[in-house]
Amino acid sequence: MNLVSLFSGCGGMDIGFEGDFFCLKKSINLFVHPEWVEEDYGDWVKVKPTTFNTIFANDIRPDAKAAWVSYFGNKKRDANKIYHLESIVDLVKRAKEGELIFPQKVDIVTGGFPCQDFSIAGKRLGFRSQKSHLGETLNKDEPSIENRGQLYMWMREVISITEPKLFVAENVKGLTNLNDAKEIIEHDFATAGKGGYIVVPAQVLHAADYGVPQSRDRVIFFGFKKNALRDEALRALKQERIPEHFDPYPMKTHGHGIAPYVTCREAFIDLEEPDRTQDLAQKKYSKAKYMGKHCQGQTEIKLDAVGPTIRSEHHGNIEYRRLSIEHGGKNEEELQKGLKERRLTVRECARIQTFPDEYQFILKKTSENKSVSASEAYKIIGNAVPCVLAYNIAKNIESKWEIYFKER
Repeated sequence: MNLVSLFSGCGGMDIGFEGDFFCLKKSINLFVHPEWVEEDYGDWVKVKPTTFNTIFANDIRPDAKAAWVSYFGNKKRDANKIYHLESIVDLVKRAKEGELIFPQKVDIVTGGFPCQDFSIAGKRLGFRSQKSHLGETLNKDEPSIENRGQLYMWMREVISITEPKLFVAENVKGLTNLNDAKEIIEHDFATAGKGGYIVVPAQVLHAADYGVPQSRDRVIFFGFKKNALRDEALRALKQERIPEHFDPYPMKTHGHGIAPYVTCREAFIDLEEPDRTQDLAQKKYSKAKYMGKHCQGQTEIKLDAVGPTIRSEHHGNIEYRRLSIEHGGKNEEELQKGLKERRLTVRECARIQTFPDEYQFILKKTSENKSVSASEAYKIIGNAVPCVLAYNIAKNIESKWEIYFKER
């Protein structure tokens, strides 16, 4: 089934939706989903591919494209052509002028529209963002439908143009308690295709509940094309409480009474210290100095708990793998081995986000794509949807596709 990916970043959502990647065995609840595993390698498994195939991807970050193409180039011959490095605003405008921009015969559209304006870590300007669709600062006196906080409206335009049977949109939990932003977005999405979509009430998913070693909350929107749905599915999705058989939100696989949460210690299995490894992403870590416990990102992760939310910002604020005793470090086991204070590496952040180890984030410039530095790698990893969370969403949708829709 053909998938159009918007705001693709480095592809966490795309990896999850396509499957066929390596992850920790503990991230998959084998009592609930043994059928998800294609190959077992002890502590690691390779999950089965899904029926979804990304045929169009888009973002404005050259570093994100370079990383995406480097990974998907091993799976798709035309990865560089699939990924369009241009603003969604400009792409939609060109499409409306008659240019054939977006693919035809699209089954599903996914997109994690920009979240900075809804995040509790930011100014929370929401729809009144002072950033343009290209990330540039706007004049405060010039509100615009093209600002960063309203880019979901341009995702809606792509949905209207491509008419997928289903769309999945993602954003930060902070959106749900910013006035009535969630309800406005649900209503606006429902108007896609001249009101042709039913948008079920958005829900917040906690990544750790799905085998991700991270305390990360994300709100997920699902929209179904009404005239593509079976009558029974349409009735079910209109109910205030959707029957489990038709619920697009995946069941939890980890947590109290199910399977233990995956911890940082488990996520970091087999990783050597930066000065001993051959993995470039494990060699690279922020050298930003300790700024005191009252500043963001100056804390030490708890190895035997889920990790913190990996944020998309300058790598100077990345949390510490371990602090020194002087700075309040609690990881005595590693400190007694003579291991020095340091922040999380690029690879450790990627592990917390459940990216497979074969994904290389530190890249040299090629003739087709730019280089990716450690600082840029931290940012695009922090922007991503955890691959395993996306896989849970994709597999649930895939398993119910036949009961939702009249035909493939």
